[in-house]
Amino acid sequence: MMSRSFQRLAMAGVLAGAGLVLAMGPAEAGNKPAKPAKTVPVRLLSLNDFHGNLEPPSGSSGRMVDETGATVEAGGAAYAATHLKQMSDRNTLKVAQGDLIGATPLISAAYHDEPSVEFLGKVGVTASAVGNHEFDEGYAELRRIMNGGCHPVDGCSPAGRWKGATFSYLGANVIFKRPTQAAEKQALDALGGTSTGALRGLLREYGIPALPPVAIRWMNGVPIGFIGLVTKSTPSIVTSEGIKDLEFTDEVKAANVASKLLKLVGIKAQVVLVHEGDQVTPGQSPDACAAQPGVGNRIATQVDAEIDMILSGHSHQAYLCTVSDPKGGTRLYSQGGSFGRVITKVDFQVDVRTRDVVRSTVVADNQVVTRTVTPDPEITAFVQTWKDRVAPVANRPIGRITADITNTAAASGESPLGNLIADAQLAATRTGGNTQIALMNPGGVRAALTYAGSAAGEGDGVVTYGEAFTVQPFNNLMQAVTLTGAQLKTVLEQQFTGGPNAQAFTKILQPSSNFTYTYSASAPWGSKVSDMKIDGVAVTDTQTIRVAANNFLVGGGDAFLAFRDGADLWSGPLDIDAFTAYFAANPTITPPVPGHITVVP
Repeated sequence: MMSRSFQRLAMAGVLAGAGLVLAMGPAEAGNKPAKPAKTVPVRLLSLNDFHGNLEPPSGSSGRMVDETGATVEAGGAAYAATHLKQMSDRNTLKVAQGDLIGATPLISAAYHDEPSVEFLGKVGVTASAVGNHEFDEGYAELRRIMNGGCHPVDGCSPAGRWKGATFSYLGANVIFKRPTQAAEKQALDALGGTSTGALRGLLREYGIPALPPVAIRWMNGVPIGFIGLVTKSTPSIVTSEGIKDLEFTDEVKAANVASKLLKLVGIKAQVVLVHEGDQVTPGQSPDACAAQPGVGNRIATQVDAEIDMILSGHSHQAYLCTVSDPKGGTRLYSQGGSFGRVITKVDFQVDVRTRDVVRSTVVADNQVVTRTVTPDPEITAFVQTWKDRVAPVANRPIGRITADITNTAAASGESPLGNLIADAQLAATRTGGNTQIALMNPGGVRAALTYAGSAAGEGDGVVTYGEAFTVQPFNNLMQAVTLTGAQLKTVLEQQFTGGPNAQAFTKILQPSSNFTYTYSASAPWGSKVSDMKIDGVAVTDTQTIRVAANNFLVGGGDAFLAFRDGADLWSGPLDIDAFTAYFAANPTITPPVPGHITVVP
């Protein structure tokens, strides 16, 4: 629990460090009748889960159901820039809810997402919550993206030394586990640098923040406070090594602390930008409240009643909902899809005297980023520059396919593309890793391979490096560990909810084609998986098995904690290199049939 004295000191220091001074409102004139309240307008435009989609995304990732129920082509940086300009007025602030980078197409990923961050600065984003994918390359790399400098391994991009993001990344629930003296000094400096003896003790009580928790922006003479949050599940969905020094605390608790800090210095207009959200009933208008209450709704309804609205992300869905706060008031809870396909517009009035949002004036609209507008010429040229720079690598053919190979799951949970990737990983790790099977996390299969040729002109059936990279954009390292048959069964049991690993939802690992098993959907956790076979031979509890997986899974990612019990760790090539090598060895590939997992009642 943070003491009130620290709260006052902390926020005063944060504001002073940001060069902000809060002017006091005029004193009430004694015995004079109160004047009617005056309000000023504010407009927010928000994006979430952009994932570096500078070019218009293709396939289902580039389509969106609009307000009329029609499915339209949507997304692309140049189109988003046009829509943002058309939707902006003099009262506008632009914000975002994380995953702006990470899991990105090659045009952005090849340069560690500097092009995407530059684009977002060009269109005027002023503050964003961090998402889990902002940590894909680790905390140190996120700090470089925020502050500038060339990549420590790959050096400077063709654009020269990176200058850093022009907007603020926020994470109120990201703190250091074991703060160093240097980290403590940075925090003290950010908090004004006074009374350091007392502040040290209070900081240790609260925790040393690893990222700015809040940002304050002025519009029409009133301050708006933005609180940034990221899903507390981040440690289970990013590579552990890069965040080993960080703790991701409960979103509601962190938001409430930040809200109190803002309120103590008179900032009552408060907006949460949170990288967590809910799933929706499919096929609904982006303006519908189609969200199915889940972890996002928990945050939206439980954070302090002083918070006026919650703009969310992470679940890649579009919805506009009104929820109740802890005191029974109502407030907005929204999300704007993903990949730059939707912009959330929120208009509201702020009372000049109280400096609080008049919630009855809040009007929100999820506007689809259609491609029927004229693309912004400056951003078009900007994207083309980066496209030209990466083209020699992106357009290089690596193999052929005879038909679409999709990442759409069968009833068992496996997909043709998931099977193909697992086969590629097994082939790449047999020599050196001595592997017998491979398992691939389904969330790492980011797009389908399509038979139809692209605008690059490679022709039908040709797979380019850029297309392969879009499928697997994480640059994970292939590894191998030894598991017993019993441990392998535990890994497979951890695909399902209800176990001690606290799996959030069912995640079926994609198996190599030589590995088969059966699971029962209705059986209790721990007894779901049976009849495991490798190359048709039954697996026993005591035998040892060399299993290939990426370093994300081997580190316990996606709540597959049993991987951590593996022995004799071996590391091999990058996953994308394993994938391209498989095409080199098998120049024409037919879509695999996802029939390796049998489901019984």
